[in-house]
Amino acid sequence: MSSTTLIRGGTVLTVDPEIGDLTRGDVLVEDDRIVAVGKDLPAEGARVIDATGMIVMPGLVDTHRHLWQSAIRQIAADWTLGQYAEQMLGVIGPRFSAEDVYIADLLGALEALNGGVTTVMDWSHIVNTPDHADAAVRGLADSGVRAVFGYGNPRSPAADWYQKDLARVAGTYFSNGNQRLSLALASLGPEFSSLEETVTDIRLARELGIRTSLHVGAGLLGRTRAVTKMDEARLLGPDIIYVHCNTCTDEELQRIADSGGKISISPRSEMQMGHGYPATGRLIAAGIQPSLSIDVVSAVGGSMFAEMRGTLEAERGRQNQLSLDRGEWPADLALNTADVVRMATIEGARTLGMGDRIGSLTPGKQADIIMLRVDLPNLFLINNLPAAVTLADSENVDTVFVAGRPVKVAGKLVGHETHALQEQARSSRNRLLLGTPFAVESAA
Repeated sequence: MSSTTLIRGGTVLTVDPEIGDLTRGDVLVEDDRIVAVGKDLPAEGARVIDATGMIVMPGLVDTHRHLWQSAIRQIAADWTLGQYAEQMLGVIGPRFSAEDVYIADLLGALEALNGGVTTVMDWSHIVNTPDHADAAVRGLADSGVRAVFGYGNPRSPAADWYQKDLARVAGTYFSNGNQRLSLALASLGPEFSSLEETVTDIRLARELGIRTSLHVGAGLLGRTRAVTKMDEARLLGPDIIYVHCNTCTDEELQRIADSGGKISISPRSEMQMGHGYPATGRLIAAGIQPSLSIDVVSAVGGSMFAEMRGTLEAERGRQNQLSLDRGEWPADLALNTADVVRMATIEGARTLGMGDRIGSLTPGKQADIIMLRVDLPNLFLINNLPAAVTLADSENVDTVFVAGRPVKVAGKLVGHETHALQEQARSSRNRLLLGTPFAVESAA
């Protein structure tokens, strides 16, 4: 039996240029799909949700987040990339049991939903055993989020069971291409492994019909010119997501653009850890519209609203300094708030190959919808709609739908015993950090 919901009377930000935005409008949902967006839509037989005083918009899309670190938040807040590799990947990561991964993925996915992120790519380079992969998928499934599980090998060279297990996971969990969870390969890439291993990864992913995500242009590692070598090996293509790209050359960015590749940037973690200055403006100049991602939740926290703000501030600061260096006052701002809202919605969807399914309030797409309260002190009143979105935060996220199903209502997550999960996360954190310099003695 079909279910119809009418979200009525909100300020509607569609991220669909053909529909535009509505100062006061409605969104009609039938089962898991948006069927109409407009003014004064008929409500016969529908459950009506009053969106007065709310921004109604598509759910946010995060294209690269390490959910497995969600129980050890803040631990990397003062680390460089080198310290992160040494401590997180070298010391703490190998300690993770499959149950630790399940707890962290569920906790992190709920954090994402609570903050209005309806789709996340879980960059899971914590598959220490096949059981770890199963646990991560289970955590994502139990959360209710829409997710791409990025199956990640944690070390180079890869374990001898890795390729066979990726195929097992694909066949076991992802045989239906239209389900809420999908699969990608999170490859270490040529900067963190070798070109030969990257060739193997990409070929395997293409045999399975899935995307590959990999890190390039990460600090001094970018000097190896990984993208150039990949191009020479004929590996570039529209099925590859390049993460960061800070120290890639302009020529390499153009190679990615020419191949149809997609890019995920994480300006806050990049600026903290020493990846190089965020490549946002250079990407746009090359014809690439990047998507946004949190990256390291153990360092910068999980707010995509904060990521939008960080992206704006970093690129505006770069452009303004270039003007000042020329002896000129900045004439205008090259990157605006509507740009980063698109990066956090439709461009994220396109990066993950879901642009026809999510990322805008377009009839026919999946009903991944969030509602933001604007009657709180940080947002009241709306004078610039996309700017209001960038200045929001999790406290403003009142209601969240994934595929038409409510997962957060009236500011509360639905269907999860969060206190019990928090206790599990506390125990997991204590086990993981016991005997390390990072062990926590506080009650929190």
